[in-house]
Amino acid sequence: MTTTLTKPPADPAPPPRRARGSKASRAGGHMHAGPIAYIILALFTFGSLAPLVWTAIAASRDNQRLAQTPPPLWFGANLFDKLELAWTDANLSEAFLNTTIVAGVSALTIVVMSTIAGFAFAKLRFRGRNALMLIVVGTMMVPPQLSIIPLYMMVAELGWTDQLQSVIFPSLVSAFGVFFMRQYLLQALPDEIIEAARVDGASSWRVVWHVVFPAARPAMAVLGMLTFVQTWNDFLWPFLVLTQNGNPTVQVAIAGLGRGYTPDQALIMAGALLGTLPLLIVFAIFGKQIVGGIMQGAVKG
Repeated sequence: MTTTLTKPPADPAPPPRRARGSKASRAGGHMHAGPIAYIILALFTFGSLAPLVWTAIAASRDNQRLAQTPPPLWFGANLFDKLELAWTDANLSEAFLNTTIVAGVSALTIVVMSTIAGFAFAKLRFRGRNALMLIVVGTMMVPPQLSIIPLYMMVAELGWTDQLQSVIFPSLVSAFGVFFMRQYLLQALPDEIIEAARVDGASSWRVVWHVVFPAARPAMAVLGMLTFVQTWNDFLWPFLVLTQNGNPTVQVAIAGLGRGYTPDQALIMAGALLGTLPLLIVFAIFGKQIVGGIMQGAVKG
């Protein structure tokens, strides 16, 4: 009887060790922040929150304490009383509703119109495209204060003074929005996708609805947020065409607080704090989706 000896299998060779700090080791890994990065982020966070915290501290004090040196660095006992007084004196419930309508309609219209116009300037070929785009960009260089007088004359002729449409209609289009969406769609929307949709028989409006809008969703979210915040904080034009006793926006209503021989600075700060809180709430709810959409669009681009 003969026996055959089998050779045991050799141990697999260990994988090659990568050099520390090489590009291969950094390509698929996560970068970890060091202490310097945390310190810089903490300083930026503190600098961003300091004005809001100071507004809340000032709203909880009185004029006598605010005039002293050094100023107060902690909250007083009058914060909620001042907030309630500012809410009732400025009729902020109606002002919040008016401003939400104005900002919401303006943001929605600007986002839709800017996306359609940006797609046309980015992907469609027509005569005079570059000249029209230069005109759109050129309008951003004109100070908006130059158009206040003719715009007010037009609004007065239409009988829209002290009406919300006097604030809504001048803000239905945005040259910046058109330029912003054009620049985004130039990179985020390949020509092959548009050509494939046209080969399948899609009309121009179906291409806009089923191709352009989904591709531009991250940029639309950013533009909508910027437009909403800008319209919410707009003061000069609403102050000229609206009154505190008619249809005020938030900024116009806050401007009527603290009037008198000695303005109540704490009451004004309380109104400013109330006017800022809705923006913080909106960003807290939709901020993650907006940032995620920006990063998603950046990776796809």
